[in-house]
Amino acid sequence: MSILRPETAYRPRTLAVVEATRFRSHDPEYHAYVQLLVGGAIAEAERQGWNVVRLAADEGQDALLARTERADAVLIMGGEDIAPRFYGAAAGYEGESRHLEHADAAQVALVLSAIERGIPLLGICRGLQIINVALGGTLIQHLGDGSEHKNHGVPIRDIMASHPVQLTAGSLVADLLQSETVDVQSAHHQAVDALGSGLVVTGRSADGHVEALEHESAPVLGVQWHPEDPGAPAGQLSLLLSALDRVSARETVAA
Repeated sequence: MSILRPETAYRPRTLAVVEATRFRSHDPEYHAYVQLLVGGAIAEAERQGWNVVRLAADEGQDALLARTERADAVLIMGGEDIAPRFYGAAAGYEGESRHLEHADAAQVALVLSAIERGIPLLGICRGLQIINVALGGTLIQHLGDGSEHKNHGVPIRDIMASHPVQLTAGSLVADLLQSETVDVQSAHHQAVDALGSGLVVTGRSADGHVEALEHESAPVLGVQWHPEDPGAPAGQLSLLLSALDRVSARETVAA
């Protein structure tokens, strides 16, 4: 696996922060909470010196690829369930949310473009799942109402559940967070099932579900939790965003 190291740090100019959509009039409370999370990520990225470009994937694949063509790094945020057709499954599953197929297609294309260009990519929650699906992986469609990965039957503001994650020694994510066990905030009812091509699991929850994955050669990291949530451990988002300031050891050797 290619591990990104601090000694190769650099400061790209532009970070594309990509959310599924900017419009959720059908569910104002959920939309407001998502905007809080996205806003937190943007604020932290700007504190780190990034010029942030905020984009909505449901504007379409061509528009998203054109507007990220000159981005130095990409951050894909959380949001709605990915449409099952993108990972070979059927609709009608328990806990199903609305699907934004134009956004799904655009974000899948963006993941492949970022890998082809070799630019750093960080995926949060849905962002991790998009990375996996883009590379041919599948998803568990519903973890069940008793899972530890979200609080059930509560207002959206209380949905985040806190639980530990075990990280792989020597992985990028363990290196960034300076620990092999971290506490996280999560709110998801789906998870990685079959792993996409080139991906390696580098974090799992106590029940065995995938919580972090990395690409074996590209500068790609995904976390299933929400480091941008106000209740997340202090500094966790900052440390994870620092992955976007690093280039892979393979690229450094090649240079």
